[in-house]
Amino acid sequence: MSKRDYYETLGVAKNATEDEIKKAYRKLAMKHHPDRNQGDTGKAAEEKFKEAKEAYEMLSDSQKRAAYDQYGHAGVDPNMRGGPGAEGFGGFAEAFGDIFGDMFNQGGRGRGAGGRQVYRGSDLSYAMEVTLEEAARGKDAQIRIPSWESCDTCHGSGAKPGTSAKTCGTCAGSGSVQMRQGFFSVQQTCPHCRGTGKIIPEPCTSCHGQGKVKKQKTLEVKIPAGIDDGMRIRSTGNGEPGTNGGPPGDLYIEIRLKKHDIFERDGDDLHCQVPVSFITAALGGEIEVPTLAGKAAIDIPEGTQAGKQFRLRGKGIKGVRASYPGDLYCHIAVETPVKLTEHQRKLLRELEESLKKGGGRHSPSGESWTDKLKNFFS
Repeated sequence: MSKRDYYETLGVAKNATEDEIKKAYRKLAMKHHPDRNQGDTGKAAEEKFKEAKEAYEMLSDSQKRAAYDQYGHAGVDPNMRGGPGAEGFGGFAEAFGDIFGDMFNQGGRGRGAGGRQVYRGSDLSYAMEVTLEEAARGKDAQIRIPSWESCDTCHGSGAKPGTSAKTCGTCAGSGSVQMRQGFFSVQQTCPHCRGTGKIIPEPCTSCHGQGKVKKQKTLEVKIPAGIDDGMRIRSTGNGEPGTNGGPPGDLYIEIRLKKHDIFERDGDDLHCQVPVSFITAALGGEIEVPTLAGKAAIDIPEGTQAGKQFRLRGKGIKGVRASYPGDLYCHIAVETPVKLTEHQRKLLRELEESLKKGGGRHSPSGESWTDKLKNFFS
């Protein structure tokens, strides 16, 4: 038969105090004691007396009660691996996980003063947008991030003014309880005080018992020259605070590069589209192109075609880990004139007729395109 819940047996709530548990047991013990129940009801009373006695023995012991609260009857069954007083029996995998976690401080856990579990604070992430110019040259920036400060109301105690925290009765202030797993004896975080070793009967209303309140703080951040989109800057110790004196986490500032009106970045190289009139493309000439450092000149050869690429060495960005800057690639976009006058249209038609008379020599790709079409349709 499955056992009844110990709290249900005694008729108390799960958060009942030791005095409430003791009073409930005394009442049941007097009611069902074998000496007071004879005859036909004696056997049933005796079973209820034993049931109440077992429930009281488990719930009056702080370690056994903690084990029962966490694992139920399996946590205090002497026929299970750990026997009475073990805090849980999740199997050897769970047991070994706790052993090696304590030995090697895995998962940000460690031991503080008095054997209390200490935990490293969580890391925080902050997305920062920078322009291409700022990324290329670097900058000093200020950001506002959430921070924790000692509560002014309770002065960091977590207890309501006029009250104080009490030593946890389950772990006697150590923050951990002992558990046995076969041949092993390990310690786990106390389930009642969560490793703090203290219980706060009346929490501070300002910080809700945490002893600290969240505020904003300004942080100086240095953006290195050459940083690229998606890179992260680590600010040590500016993450969330640790627990029970554990070290704080870190803050990771993730760089987001704003879209630029002219340039497109590809690693340390820059690319831009440069519009050129078809007259300049046909006759050649010198044009000005923008760079991050100012203006530069490009010589356009006669007969330059759309899509022609010009490379300006060293006019890109010097990356964070690069020893020399990248290049700037200018892609020529030949512009077709629009909103022509009748006279301009007439001149263009005359030009077209003149070019046709010259044959394929005026159209380097036109003749090869015509040959390809003939072969395709033949």
